[in-house]
Amino acid sequence: MPVIWEYGYGVKTTIELPEALFRRAKSMAAQEGVTLKQLLTEALESRLDMRAAARNGKAAPRWMRAYGALRHLRQERKMIERAIESEFEKIEPEDRS
Repeated sequence: MPVIWEYGYGVKTTIELPEALFRRAKSMAAQEGVTLKQLLTEALESRLDMRAAARNGKAAPRWMRAYGALRHLRQERKMIERAIESEFEKIEPEDRS
């Protein structure tokens, strides 16, 4: 059974997980290059934070959690759009009368 420690000190506990879930978690941890302990800790913290935010009315809508995660690309998208507009505004020599 998996064991979770709190960052090397504190609480040590045993939890029971469905076999399929345990294998998925172990596989994902290996793919991400983290320990199972780190993966489970991050997942639990994320879930607890999300629920706390929902109780406080600060949770992002479900669609925002998926698509809002790309917010950091907004500036880059605007820069690309400006470059495209600038290029389309130029008149090619062969198109001039």
